[in-house]
Amino acid sequence: MRHRLAHRKLGRTTSHRKALLKNLAISLIENGNIETTLPKAKELKSYFDKLVTTAKKGDFNAHRAIFAKLQHKEATKKIVTEIAGQFASRNGGYTTIQRTRVRRGDAAQMANISLVK
Repeated sequence: MRHRLAHRKLGRTTSHRKALLKNLAISLIENGNIETTLPKAKELKSYFDKLVTTAKKGDFNAHRAIFAKLQHKEATKKIVTEIAGQFASRNGGYTTIQRTRVRRGDAAQMANISLVK
């Protein structure tokens, strides 16, 4: 039974799943829009929204907390200085997911995840 289980495992070990979400978040910060499978996009939405909420504080501890999650200096700087400023008046929902296509090789549902304008 799946009662009270919060996240999808995505068919990966814990360390692999953390690395996947970290790399997807870095790509989203750098590009503003990425295409991935729908379950990965749904997990990334929750992960990324928590990062932006932390980054909106804008202090030194926010930098440290974001860097601890991402381990990427440029992405940390961009999310705290640019992206968090865009969403200063917004209380959540910093990303949007649009289903795009069905992948030909394995029939996986694909989706675009992008920052809200």
